[in-house]
Amino acid sequence: MALGAERSGVVAMILRSALLQTVIGLAIGVPVAFYGVTLVKSQLYEMTTVSGGALAMAVGTLLAAACAAGLIPAQALRAE
Repeated sequence: MALGAERSGVVAMILRSALLQTVIGLAIGVPVAFYGVTLVKSQLYEMTTVSGGALAMAVGTLLAAACAAGLIPAQALRAE
């Protein structure tokens, strides 16, 4: 752990970094997914538009995975 830093501050810094990267990735990925569906929809028979529920579930799952990925290393910190 950083010298003089509190455990909560270091955990918050790690989680903030993980979530920032996830939000940037989602901000790029969601519009690309919508554009990709419009390209594929024209080539496949009876394909509907993007399901809002499925997209929301994917975004929620990615956010939960990012929280877990940031929290596991943050919890490994030990005060020495």
